[in-house]
Formats: sequence, structure tokens, C-alpha cells
Amino acid sequence: MIVITTPAGQIGHQVLDDLLESNEALRVIAHDPSVLADEVRGRVEVIEGSHGDASVVDAAFAGADAVFWLAPPDPRALSVHAAYVDFTRPAADALAKHNIGRVVGVSALGRGTPWADRAGYVAGSLAMDDLIAASGVSYRALTNPSFMDNMVRQAAAIKSQGLFVSPIAGDRKLPTVATRDIAAAAARLLLDESWVGVGEVPLLGPEDLSFNDMAQIISEVLGTEVRFQQITFEAYKARFVSFGMSDAMAQGMTDMAWAKDEGIDNAVLRTAENSTPTSFRQWCEEVLKPAVAETVGS
Repeated sequence: MIVITTPAGQIGHQVLDDLLESNEALRVIAHDPSVLADEVRGRVEVIEGSHGDASVVDAAFAGADAVFWLAPPDPRALSVHAAYVDFTRPAADALAKHNIGRVVGVSALGRGTPWADRAGYVAGSLAMDDLIAASGVSYRALTNPSFMDNMVRQAAAIKSQGLFVSPIAGDRKLPTVATRDIAAAAARLLLDESWVGVGEVPLLGPEDLSFNDMAQIISEVLGTEVRFQQITFEAYKARFVSFGMSDAMAQGMTDMAWAKDEGIDNAVLRTAENSTPTSFRQWCEEVLKPAVAETVGS
């Protein structure tokens, strides 16, 4: 039995899709089961509720062999620690109680770097990993750079203004990863019963690109000029606050961007083993281009 959290989320739904192709028994934790397709609900066991709730994870982990863990976005959390560590604490207790064999979690690059403790969401993710590992389970943290898919959030600006923004320098070359590749790596590990112990699995994507590089690729894919514009860290934080994010979580996003600008995502060298297959150009063709086309804008 494999338990999947966030089965309707950006990564979780792709993990679920991948695992539905196997013969494994699947159980999902869904805050709102109605968001799952009828055909999916007919093939999985559904536990309704939040996976931050002790009674929900206690029921979901009973008799399970493996768990896919992802702390969901909580833009209004009082702190990054609350969003990652406090949310995960009931699950960590339940993992130990039910003697779960393997857990695969979504985390971030940065462990052991000079910026890790000041990196906002990264610091929260790494502390979450430590909590899960302390439960005694065999754990693999999928440590990721920024997601290519985050660019979809700027589809409206790309369409209407021909630009996207970030506080990170335009010439800073960084790895990125497609969420489809994160999901595929998670599914492989969840189905593999041979691994034990605690470790990290970096997923770096096939190449390092700067935002200036990305602007050129996006322009070529869309057939129209798109440029990158660097904004201040203060303006970056203010954008998130304007969207309704708590000050603490907006600061966490800003601190993470600062750490990436300093080079936190460049600390792990790319190898054949940690390179994922989807290139940024392929992702733009298959995901961003349709998203921009469907965006309402002038």
C-alpha cells in the first residue's frame, strides 16, 4: 500500500497518475475528494481531510508500506517553520507509530551550504526532512531547484507585457526542474523496495540557464519577444503580500530568492544520475506555450 498526499496538487497528481500505471494498492489523503476524477476515486482508497491532522494521518498510514510526502503551500502561515515543520509533526509521529518502511518527500537543494539557515522555504524544507528522518523511517528527500512550472504564474505578464520578473540577477545561471520529472522520480522510488536509510536525491534538470537565457528561449518558442526584468527584493516581497500572503511567508519566499541569487542551487554538481530529462525548451513547448495561449490578457 502506497499513500499519496496532495493527490490533486501540482506534483502530487502526477505522482498519482504515474502510480496508477502500476499494480500497487493506492491510498490518497484528499482535503476535498470531489476534486479527484471519478475514475481515479474508483481505483484508490480515499482518506478525507488534511495530512497535517493527526487523526487523518493515523488512519491513512495504518497498514501502509510507503508514503509520498509533500507539505502543501500555506501562504498565510504564521511562519515558515509552522508551514513545514509544525505541519509535518503529526505525520512524523504516525510514521513511527505505523512502522512505515519508506517515505519519499519533496524538498530543496541547499543542505550544508552557507546560506541554508537563511534561505526561507529552503530552511523550512530541510528542517522538515530532519524531522521525518528522525522518525526512524527510510527516507529519500527529492532536493530540487526552482520548478520550471513556476513560470506559468507569469503567463499573463508574458502574454500582455512580453516580460517576466525576478529579483535574481539576469545572468545568474541556475538549474531548474520540471515537476513531471520530480513526480517520475518519486514514483520510481516509491515502487522500489530495495533502498533503506536516509538520503537526498538531487534533481537538477539537464542544464543551467540564466533568466536572460530563458527569455531568449521563450521568445523563440512563442514567436514573439519576451524579456526578463530584474526587480528589487523589496518589490518581490511586496508582490506576495499584495496577493494575500502573510508577511512571514512573503519574507520566506524573498529569503529563498536571495539564497538562489547567492548560489545555493549551484552547490550540487550535475551528473548523469541527477540530471532529469525535460529541457526548459521542451517544457516551454509543451506547457508554457499552451498556458500563455489560454491566458486571458490583452
